[in-house]
Amino acid sequence: MKKRVILSVEALSPQLTGVGRYVWELAQRLPVEPGIKSVRYVRNDHWIADPMKLLIDGPRRKKSAYELWMRKVSKKPRRLRDRIHARFSVCHGPNFFLPEFAEHGIITIHDLSVFRYPETHPAERRAQFDQEFAATLGRTAHIITVSETVRQEVIAFTGFAPDKVTAIHQGVGPTFHPRAPEQLSPVLAGMGLTPGGYALCVSTIEPRKRISELLKAWRLLPLALRNRCPIVLAGSSGWLSDAILRDMADAEREGWLRYIRYVEEAALPALYAGARLFVYPSVYEGFGLPPIEAMASGVPTIVADISCLPEVTAGAAMLTDPDDVDRFVRDLERGLLDDGWRQSAAEAGLAVAAGYSWARCVQETAQLYGRL
Repeated sequence: MKKRVILSVEALSPQLTGVGRYVWELAQRLPVEPGIKSVRYVRNDHWIADPMKLLIDGPRRKKSAYELWMRKVSKKPRRLRDRIHARFSVCHGPNFFLPEFAEHGIITIHDLSVFRYPETHPAERRAQFDQEFAATLGRTAHIITVSETVRQEVIAFTGFAPDKVTAIHQGVGPTFHPRAPEQLSPVLAGMGLTPGGYALCVSTIEPRKRISELLKAWRLLPLALRNRCPIVLAGSSGWLSDAILRDMADAEREGWLRYIRYVEEAALPALYAGARLFVYPSVYEGFGLPPIEAMASGVPTIVADISCLPEVTAGAAMLTDPDDVDRFVRDLERGLLDDGWRQSAAEAGLAVAAGYSWARCVQETAQLYGRL
C-alpha cells in the first residue's frame, strides 16, 4: 500500500545547513517516489503548501486556501483532528523531533552533539532537548541515523532495539564535480581567489569543528607556503565562536587566511572545485557533508580521524588528529605538496563520493516507510 506522509520542515531556510539540505532533498524527492501516495508538509504545527517558499527571503506571502483550512481544523476538537491525521500513514520528523500532534512516527537523529558537547550549543537549543526530546522518543516507532557510527551511538544512548534504528547515508548533489580552471575563474574572481591557489574549509565556526586548531597548525607551515596557498574559511559563526573569530581576524591581518562567511549555493561548487586541498578537522559529526562534496569535486581531502569521518570517507581522505599539532602540520604540508598522494586521493575521493546520492538516500527512506 502506498504511504501518505507528513514531513516536518522546520530546518528549511534561505541559508541551508547540512540538516536543511537533507530536509529539502526529502521534501522535493519523496512525492515522486513509487511507494508514496502523497506528502504534506508541517512547520511549527502549521501546514505548509509549498516548502520552496521557505528557501526564499522576502515579505510574508499570502497563505493558501489549504493552509488556512488546515489551521482552522487544527483548532477543532481532538477527535476531528485525529480523523484527519488518520489518513496519513507515516509522520517523519527529519530534524530530531516529531510534530506535537503526532502520536507516533519516525525521526532522524543526525548526531548526539547536544548531549556529548552541550557547551557548544545555545541555551535555548539545550532547553528544547531537555523539554521535548524524551517525549518525542516515547512516540517514535523508528529512528533513522545518517551514518552507522551514529546508529551505534543512538542504540547505546536511547536503548532502542537495533532493528528499530536504521542508518541511511546522506548524498551529494550533481553540481559537485571537477571543473576546468576556465570554468572556475569567473566565480572565484569575485571572491578574490584563483583556481588551485587556496586551501578550503567549509564549516560552522564553533569549538568542536576545531577551527582554532586549524589556524594554529596553518600558522606553523612555512611562510612561503602560507603566502602561496592561504586557507579559506567559509561558514556562518556558531555558538562560542568569539575567541575563534578573533584568531581568524589576526590571521586575516597576517595575510594567510580569508573568511568569506556564508557562500551562496550557486557559487559553492566552484569554491570547492577550485581548492588545492580541503581540510575538515571537526571531531564530531553525524555524516559530514562538506568532505564528500569536496571529494566529489575532485579535491584531495584531509579529515579528523574520529567520529563518523573515517566511515564516510572510506579510506579516500587522509586522516589526521587536529589536537596533535605536530602531526596536523605534517599532514597539511603533505596534503599541499605531495603530488603523488594528491593524485591518488583525488581519484579515490571521486570513487567514494560516487557512491553517495540524494536519490538513493530518499529511495531508502521511502522503502523504510513501506516496511513499517
